Amino acid sequence: HSTERSCLLRELHRFESIAIAQEKLEVSPPSPGQLRHVFFHNALPFVGFGFLDNAIMIAAGTQIELSIGVVLGISTMAGAALGNLVSDLAGLGLAGYVEALASRLGLSIPDLTPKQADMWQTRLSAHLGKAIGVTIGCILGMFPLLFFGEEEEKLEEK
Repeated sequence: HSTERSCLLRELHRFESIAIAQEKLEVSPPSPGQLRHVFFHNALPFVGFGFLDNAIMIAAGTQIELSIGVVLGISTMAGAALGNLVSDLAGLGLAGYVEALASRLGLSIPDLTPKQADMWQTRLSAHLGKAIGVTIGCILGMFPLLFFGEEEEKLEEK
């Protein structure tokens, strides 16, 4: 309705004037606590991504090498590459679930102004969180290697 449109237009003008006023204000950099919050907010989902990516890649690559690789005579690296393909495709499908699980764990979005979110300190904290998170996840995702030594030994005996 026209009254709703005019009300919306007034609110948009008010919001725009507040945004213009905030642009003119000097914004302080994020506090160390806010930067830690940004770090953990970014690290947590990437632990899940790294874990799933590595675990699926190792499991799929090993099974591909031991089944298709034996029949077709492909190399270990070709099996690893195909395992990586399977892992990447699974990652596409599981990304939403990983993010949903991370948000269910109660880690709220950091309370930053748009200017603070765009500062180099915040971007650095976010990138470090992602890098360290995926590193931890990939290391944890290596757990399938604990189980595959026995299978390879059995195949070599045959």
